[in-house]
Amino acid sequence: MGIRYYASAFDGDRTEQALADPRAFMSSDPLADAWGFEPPERVAVATFEQRVPERDLLYLDKAWQDLQALTGPTPSRGPARPAYRMCEGQVALSGDGGSWTPWVRALDPAEVSIIAQDLGELTADVALDHLRRQGATVGAADYVCYFLERDSRFVGGLASEGRGMIYLIG
Repeated sequence: MGIRYYASAFDGDRTEQALADPRAFMSSDPLADAWGFEPPERVAVATFEQRVPERDLLYLDKAWQDLQALTGPTPSRGPARPAYRMCEGQVALSGDGGSWTPWVRALDPAEVSIIAQDLGELTADVALDHLRRQGATVGAADYVCYFLERDSRFVGGLASEGRGMIYLIG
């Protein structure tokens, strides 16, 4: 199925708990939440409509790698953008490469606010320009820009409500 990205929101008054135990704030099956089937159903027909409200769950599919490249440090751009903090990280692959340990991080409401501001400045035009310079096809660029817009909307909502987030790459 591949390595995917999921983020779950938490209320600001639960920040200390989320920082101490981020996994406790993630669903046991975020893919089921994102694709619209009840866990542990694996043969059910997916509705492809999130079961969890969009204000509480962000699903970036596999676009997280492109968002890392878009926001991460580069020799030409210099240090990473603040938004990189929400997609930074890699899974730990097993010796055979067939399994992995997910990357999980909690971001407090103050960090989310900084990321939201940066995402507000990271327009689709900036993203498209970067993707074109990287040789992305039109379809690939559209895919990334679609998830960038969802990402920006999700994080902006969290910032406006004083919420934090946990993200999992895995």
